[in-house]
Amino acid sequence: MKKIIFLLAITSTLIACKKEAKENGKLNIVTTTTMITDLVKNIGGDHVNIQGLMGSGVDPHLYKASEGDVTKLVNADIIFYNGLHLEGKLVEVFEKMGSKTKTPIALAEVIDKSTLIGSDYFASNYDPHVWFNIAYFQQFAKKVTQVLSEKDPQNASNYAENEKLYLEKLEMLQQNVKATIETLPKEKRILVTAHDAFNYFGKNYGFQVVGLQGISTATEAGVQDVQNVAKFIIDNKVNAIFVESSVPKRTIEALQAAVNSKDHEVTIGGTLYSDALGNAGTVEGTYIGMFEYNVNTIVNALK
Repeated sequence: MKKIIFLLAITSTLIACKKEAKENGKLNIVTTTTMITDLVKNIGGDHVNIQGLMGSGVDPHLYKASEGDVTKLVNADIIFYNGLHLEGKLVEVFEKMGSKTKTPIALAEVIDKSTLIGSDYFASNYDPHVWFNIAYFQQFAKKVTQVLSEKDPQNASNYAENEKLYLEKLEMLQQNVKATIETLPKEKRILVTAHDAFNYFGKNYGFQVVGLQGISTATEAGVQDVQNVAKFIIDNKVNAIFVESSVPKRTIEALQAAVNSKDHEVTIGGTLYSDALGNAGTVEGTYIGMFEYNVNTIVNALK
C-alpha cells in the first residue's frame, strides 16, 4: 500500500510541478551517488548548479527518495545516476520520470557490457560498483562532458577543458595506484570487506576479494556466512579485514571475533570508502582522494 501511495505521489508531483528557470543561467543538475556528484563538479565547474541526493556514508542500495528528492528531480535540467540497479529503490522513480518528462542518464550505459562482472543480485545481472575501475570512470567523464555540451553549447569549450584536466588527473591516479599496489606481495593481495563492492578493484589489481554480505547490502550476512569467511581467513592466513563507511561495522566485528576465537589473530585494517565518498571538504570526499586513501589503507594493513 505504501508503495502504491508513493508512486501516486510521484505521478502527481510530476504533473503538478512546473520546471523552474535556471538559476543564474546555469544548468540545474541532480546526481545520485557522491562519486557522480564529484565527477560532475569537476566537469561542470562554475557553469552548473549541482544537487546530490546522497551524502557521505549513504548506502545507495537502500536509499529511498523523499518527496523533496522528487521535486529536485523534476526541476532538474539533467539527472545523472550510476545505473545497473545500484540505486535499486530509485529505479521506479526514474522509470516514472522517463515516461512523463525526461530520461535520466545512467552513466554505466556507456560501458561495454561484455567487460562487466556478472551478478545475480541485481536486475541488471551485473555488478554495479563500476567506479572502482578507473578506466570506466574516465568513460563516465566523457559522457558527462558530452551531455553538458549538448545541453549548454555556449560553455562547451569550458566543459572540454575541464574534461581534459580531469582525465589527466585520473591517469595520474591510475599510475599512483599501480605503483603503491606493486609494493604489496601478490600472495598478500586478499581483500576481505563487509560486502562485495571491490570486485572491479580486485580484477584490475590482482586481489582476491571476499565480501561478507555479497554484492548488495540488501542481503544480510548470517551465522553460516560468518563461519565460512572466518575459515577462509584462517586457511589463507589473512591478517587484516576491513570495515566500509556505508555499511554497519557490526558484521565485520562479528567476523573478527569468530576468527580470533579460533586462535588466529586478525585485525580490522581500517575503514574503506565503497558506496560513498568521505565527508565533503576532506580529501576522501573526492573520488581521487577516496581511491588513494583506500589503496594506502589496504596496502599498509595487509603488509
